[in-house]
Amino acid sequence: MTAIHDARLADLPAEIPVLISGGGPSGLFLALDLANRGIRSIVIEPRTAIDPDRPRAKTTNARTMTHLRRLGLATALREAAPLPVEFAQDIIFCTSLTGREIRRFTNAFQLETGQYEAQPECGQQVPQPVLETVLRDAVAASEHTTLLTGLRVEEYVASGPDSGPDSGPDSGTGAGTGAGQQVTVADAAGGLRIVRCRFLAGADGISSAVRRGLGLRLEGGSAALSNISILFRSGDLADTISLDPAVQYWVLGPGAAGMVGRMDLDQTWWAIIQGVDARGVDGQDHGGAPDLDPVALVRELVGADVEVDVVATDPWTARMLLAPSYGHGGVFLVGDAAHQNPPWGGHGFNTCIGDAANLAWKIAAVLDGWAGPELLDSYELERRPVAERTINDAATNGKALAYHFADPALELEGAEGEAARVRAHDALGVKRSEFDSLGLVLGYSYAASPLVIPDGSPVPAEDPIRYTASASPGAVLPHAWLDDSTSVYDVLGDGFTLLVDAGALAGSAVDPYADVLAAAADRRIPLTVAAVGSDRNGLPMAEWWAAEAVLVRPDQHVAWRGSSADSASRALLVAAGLVPAVQTGTETLEIQENDHVNAVIS
Repeated sequence: MTAIHDARLADLPAEIPVLISGGGPSGLFLALDLANRGIRSIVIEPRTAIDPDRPRAKTTNARTMTHLRRLGLATALREAAPLPVEFAQDIIFCTSLTGREIRRFTNAFQLETGQYEAQPECGQQVPQPVLETVLRDAVAASEHTTLLTGLRVEEYVASGPDSGPDSGPDSGTGAGTGAGQQVTVADAAGGLRIVRCRFLAGADGISSAVRRGLGLRLEGGSAALSNISILFRSGDLADTISLDPAVQYWVLGPGAAGMVGRMDLDQTWWAIIQGVDARGVDGQDHGGAPDLDPVALVRELVGADVEVDVVATDPWTARMLLAPSYGHGGVFLVGDAAHQNPPWGGHGFNTCIGDAANLAWKIAAVLDGWAGPELLDSYELERRPVAERTINDAATNGKALAYHFADPALELEGAEGEAARVRAHDALGVKRSEFDSLGLVLGYSYAASPLVIPDGSPVPAEDPIRYTASASPGAVLPHAWLDDSTSVYDVLGDGFTLLVDAGALAGSAVDPYADVLAAAADRRIPLTVAAVGSDRNGLPMAEWWAAEAVLVRPDQHVAWRGSSADSASRALLVAAGLVPAVQTGTETLEIQENDHVNAVIS
C-alpha cells in the first residue's frame, strides 16, 4: 500500500481488518508483522513527521533485532544506524569524561563485533527516530498496510457480531470471533469519520485513547526525582575525552551526575542529567527544571570547557506503570499504551516490540480462520508478566543511579582516593543486570500459557543476568549456528515449525512426522516440518533440545517437545488454541516418566 502524510479523512477506508492507533515502533512493527502474514491494516498516527531531536530509545536488543531479521529489516536498520556496533560495546563509569575510570561493563546490551551466539542477531545502538524511519519506509513499501499521518483515533464502540469486514481471500479476514469495532477517526480540524474494523490495536502511548475506551488506567508510580535529556553538538568533545570509546559514560559527580554518549560519529551527542528536582522555586511541579543551564551541566559531566551547542532539552520522570488488562473483545493494548518502563537497561521499547510480535500471529490466525478460542486470550496471559518483570528490574536499577555513587574522594590521589575508587567499583556491581541482561532479554518464558504443553522438566530459573538456553516449552527457541552463516532460526517458517533432529529419522523408511503435516492441513494451520542436523560443532540438535523434536510457534517460542508424532499433532491443536492442553477430544495429554508428552487414550 503506501504512507500518506497529512492524510485527509477521505483517505480512510470504510472498513479494514485491523486498525492500529499509533505509528510509533510498536504500531509500525505490528502492521509489518501482520503484513508479513498477508493481513491488511491501517496505522493512524497524529505526527506528520518524525522529530529527530527526540532520540528517546537508543537500545535495540538482540531479541528485537532477531524479530527484525524475521521481517527482513535487520540489515536495513544496521545500515541506517549512525553508530556502528564496531565503534564501542562497553559502558564506562567515571568521575568525568576527562577523569578516572571507576568500572566498566563489557559487551553491554548484547553488542558484539563477531558472530553472536545467543541469537542470530546481536544488539544495535540506534536512535528511535532512525528506527521509526526504517519502519515507515518498510510500511510504505508494503502491499498490505498503509500509514496515515495527521489523523488520530478519537474513540470507538463495539459493533455487533455480524458487522465486521466480509471474509474472503482478498480481505485478509476469515472465521473468528465475529465481533468488530466502529472507530471514530479525527483530523486536525475536528472533522470525524467512522472506520469499521475487526480488530483495534491501541499502540498510542501513555495517553492512549484506546485504553481510555476500554475503561482502563495504568497503575503504579513514578520516581521521586526527574531527569533532563540534552541533545547537543560539539566539535571538540571527541578529542577532549581521555577515556576509551564507550556506548555510554556514566559520570558519578559529585557535581552533575548522569550519562553521556555519542549519537553519531560526527558531532552529535546526548546527555542525561539524573536526579533533578523538576519543581520550581514555589514547590510546584512545572514539568522541567527552569533554573538549570544545560551547557554548564554538560561541561560539568565532561570535566572541561568544551563547545556545547544545545539542540534540544527534554525533562522527564521515570514511570513504573502497568495496565490491569491488555484488552478484550477484539481490542488490544500494545507497547506503551499497556506499560511504562523506566529506561534503565533499555528494555521499554524492546518490550513493546515483543508485544507486537506476540499479538500479530494470533490476530492473523483468527482472520485466516484457524485459531481456537484460547488464542487471543493468551496475549495478555503471556505478555503482561513479561512487562511486570521488566518494569520491576528496571525500577531496581533506577534506585542505583550515578548520583547514588557520587563521592568527592573519587578524584583524590593517594590511599584515600584509591580506597574510594575500590569501594565505588565494588558497589557498582549492582548495575550489572542493567547492561548484562541476557537473562531478561531471552530468559522469559510462556510456560504458564494455555498454548504451551509442559513436559514435566524444570523451567530454568528467572535471572536478569544469566540466560540458560533451553527448549523447555514456553521458552525462546535456543539458537544454534548450523554452519558459519545459517542459523537454526533461518529454517523456521512463517507459521508453526516442527523441527526434527535429522539423526532421529536415520533409517526410517517413512517420515514418522509426515502425518503432522496432514493434521495441520486438515485444520488449515500453517506448518513447516524440517529435519535439522547437527550444529556447526557437530552437536546433534536433540542435545540442544533434550528431545527428538520441538514445535516452534510463529513467534519463535517452543510450544512442545517430545518424540511422538501423535503427540506433536495434538500439541499443534493446543498451540493453536483449539483445545486445552489437558484434553484433546477423547484423548488426554499427560506427562510420562520419560518427561515427554505423549497421547494416551482415556
